[in-house]
Amino acid sequence: MSSRTYPSLDLERTLFESGARFVIGVDEVGRGALFGPVAVGVAVISTESIAPDAAPWPDKLADSKLISEKVREQIFEPVGEWVHGWGVGMASNQEIDDLGIIRCLALAAVRAVGQLPADVRTEVASALAESRVILDGSHDWLAGALGPVGVQVRTKADRDCVSVAAASVLAKVVRDRLVTQLAAEDPRLDAFGVAGNKGYSSAGHIAALRELGPTPLHRKSWLTKILAEDALF
Repeated sequence: MSSRTYPSLDLERTLFESGARFVIGVDEVGRGALFGPVAVGVAVISTESIAPDAAPWPDKLADSKLISEKVREQIFEPVGEWVHGWGVGMASNQEIDDLGIIRCLALAAVRAVGQLPADVRTEVASALAESRVILDGSHDWLAGALGPVGVQVRTKADRDCVSVAAASVLAKVVRDRLVTQLAAEDPRLDAFGVAGNKGYSSAGHIAALRELGPTPLHRKSWLTKILAEDALF
């Protein structure tokens, strides 16, 4: 029997029963990477999601960190079809260097909302005061960026809440595809292994940084400790 923890709609149901019209799961992907953008996914669900005759969410849906790349790709479209609407926004490595990661998370979240289907964006905008965000993590890095919407911060929400797990998978697939595309377009990135490590801090990635220095897509403000001994900055 698998020991994996699968999400439920328990928290979402509680929020709907307290009067919410929409629940918006929010999660980030790529916050700890050394290369490329940070991505934030938003997944909107409505009261129809908890109706007795509602279609079930994809049975393999879980926190994106707990499932393989193959499974994430398999469920990407079904998850996107199951939610009421979704979007993924990004902030670039240069923006992270210039603004800091926390401000960029909020910026990417705003951009993610901008990627929602127009009709869903209009629906949510007309009911912001009756909408609720479930934000994965331990603090509210949105800091009001999405307007007058109630935010419930929950540690491991990507593991426990269907809406946040959906946001996690959607953001992970979109970001991974982008990094893979960037690697395919620039053979110089082969040395850093970003097609495989997706910009995270693997041993091979760090070794290449120390040998070759950063590329224009690396977060240079994040590399000073890693490369201090090489006096590259």
